Amino acid sequence: MPISHAPLSPADLHLFREGTHTRLHERLGAHLQPRGGVHFAVWAPNARQVHVIGDWNYWSDADPLQAREDGSGIWEGTVAQAQPGQTYKYRIVGPQGQTLEKADPFAFQTELPPATASRIWGGAHAWTDAEWMVGRAARNALDAPMAIYEVHPGSWQRQDGEFLGWRELATRLAAYVKDMGFTHVELMPVTEHPFYGSWGYQTTGYFAPTARYGTPEDFMAFVDHLHRQDIGVILDWVPSHFPTDAHGLAQFDGTYLYEHADPRQGFHPEWNSAIFNYGRNEVRSFLLSSAMYWLEHFHIDGLRVDAVASMLYLDYARGPGQWIPNVHGGRENLEAVHFVRELNRAVYRDHPDTFTVAEESTAWPMVSRPTEMGGLGFGMKWNMGWMHDTLAYLKEEPVHRRWHHHRMTFSLVYAFNENFVLPLSHDEVVHGKGSLVNKMPGDDWQQFANLRAMFGYMWAHPGKKLLFMGGEFGQRREWTHDGELEWWVTGLPGHGGTQRLVRQLNEALRSEPALYQLDFSGEGFEWIEADDAERSVYAFVRKGRDGAPPVLVVSNFTPVPRENYRLGVPRAGRWSEIVNSDAREFDGSGWGNLGAVDTAPVPSHGRPQSLVLSLPPLSTLYLKGPA
Repeated sequence: MPISHAPLSPADLHLFREGTHTRLHERLGAHLQPRGGVHFAVWAPNARQVHVIGDWNYWSDADPLQAREDGSGIWEGTVAQAQPGQTYKYRIVGPQGQTLEKADPFAFQTELPPATASRIWGGAHAWTDAEWMVGRAARNALDAPMAIYEVHPGSWQRQDGEFLGWRELATRLAAYVKDMGFTHVELMPVTEHPFYGSWGYQTTGYFAPTARYGTPEDFMAFVDHLHRQDIGVILDWVPSHFPTDAHGLAQFDGTYLYEHADPRQGFHPEWNSAIFNYGRNEVRSFLLSSAMYWLEHFHIDGLRVDAVASMLYLDYARGPGQWIPNVHGGRENLEAVHFVRELNRAVYRDHPDTFTVAEESTAWPMVSRPTEMGGLGFGMKWNMGWMHDTLAYLKEEPVHRRWHHHRMTFSLVYAFNENFVLPLSHDEVVHGKGSLVNKMPGDDWQQFANLRAMFGYMWAHPGKKLLFMGGEFGQRREWTHDGELEWWVTGLPGHGGTQRLVRQLNEALRSEPALYQLDFSGEGFEWIEADDAERSVYAFVRKGRDGAPPVLVVSNFTPVPRENYRLGVPRAGRWSEIVNSDAREFDGSGWGNLGAVDTAPVPSHGRPQSLVLSLPPLSTLYLKGPA
């Protein structure tokens, strides 16, 4: 059904002014009327005049809107001649007499960029994902297995060099993701953005899926199809900043409306963009409504909130004298903190079977703890420290890794302070950083062996997993948004083996409760060997609940095989080798333990029972213990 519409009530105005309205999209924007015509409403409190201009009136001033008399700053009116599919903008005369032509901040559909007009939308989609929606609380839970495949829709695959539409992309992507065993897809921002090269992180349409891949109905069909294939959909969402394009939110009514006027607060020096004024209640209502719109009307399962650190700190990317302290003299953006908490309260109140994830790169405390405890209220947080330390360690030549051994153990010092996602995202394979496999030292074989060993370690490390497209088959070329992934390499040695390993890691993750149930609790992790720097070996046990068989994880990050390597284990009996990143099927050398190893009553590592293992070169092993 089209987005429902009702006139602004006194209660709406109260919530709007309070900064807690979460359904403004049902009040503002362009809405079809039951008896024909379209009702337009836009917030422009400092405007002298507002006209809606569009296809039906030949972009003239024939249709003025009227300012409401309640002091809300909202202009509205119904245009009988306007029809679905037609394009429109608001022509605004600002307080200084300047004329602006602005896209609708609440537009549900837009023109295909580089065109910038809004489009009247009255479409609908008949959802068929009821089974997913009923059961998704368990699939999105903190104790569920989660392996996220991060995707840029315009460059995953193409057809004759052209973008795939949402429906064709849904068919291809769902089949691939399901085959690979990922549980969720995370889309880089698909909210409308004028510059394709921004990858969506410079958003102008906070209620419109980009027209590059189809209509809103097409995007709904995309989500619907992935849900029917048991795949969750996470959306990157950007409430941190917005571009200053003339048709967008910047100086919307001729004044600094959505953004701060002072550039020390309202301009982002790193991204050349405007920063939302979180202290303005109406702006918070706008952003809250955007978040809730995607969850409700597009059945999105989770919001990954971009650049949270840039919101939290007033001095982010600024030098002395370039920022304004808060009322207490500190650098914390108190208004942004208030907004973030309101956002998470609203999401978990109205859509408790979804989740939020913070991309937050600092040590801000309690990001993923409830607001009632003084936290920010996110469900999870990206573990950027784990990512940096892991890649820094793996870039070292194996002979030097002994001197950097505890880069890999440090993450376990703080692993349970937050609910972490382990991200190997798009940010690690662009701007000259090189692809994942090209970060690895050694010859071709060693590079792929290193990559497979790292993936094995990552999939067993506490926390949910996220991998950017192309990493799963070791694409050598840096990611570029102009083009598609190098799918042809999956038939080559190294690439195909890496892809098959990631598939098996996802299978192990989903089938072994010890690898996911206690991701966020120290009760689910136990070091066996954390200090063997001389041989660059790490060993730990992952544990589940209710007697789930434990999984022993052993990584050897040198190209030297380790025979007769003894490790104490918590249970006596047979330990079955369920993953070996060096197996021949993954294009490894084939070292291993012949499928299983039995314990002996020989004390080791403070435990009465132990195993004697053969550790392959540059490898990670998983051994499943007795129940």
